Amino acid sequence: MSAYTLPAQLTLWQRILFAVPLLGRMIKEVAYGPEENIWYALATFVSLWGCAIMLFGIPGLYIPAVCMVPVVFLVLISITRG
Repeated sequence: MSAYTLPAQLTLWQRILFAVPLLGRMIKEVAYGPEENIWYALATFVSLWGCAIMLFGIPGLYIPAVCMVPVVFLVLISITRG
C-alpha cells in the first residue's frame, strides 16, 4: 500500500468535498489512491444499502433509489451534451 500525493492546488469544490468527514476521505482515496479503491468504495455503498434494507425494510430499498434519480438524470444529461 502506497501513499497518494495530492496536487499543489485543489479547486474549491474539491476542498469542500474532501472536507466532509466520512465521505471526503473515501472520495479522496478513490480519486488519488490506487486503482482498486473504486471497487472497495462500490462494495461499501452496496453493503450500506443492504444494511439499510435489513434495518428499515422496504423504505430502505426505495428511498436511496429515489434519491439517486437526480444523479442519474445529471449523468445522462452530461453524456448527451458531450
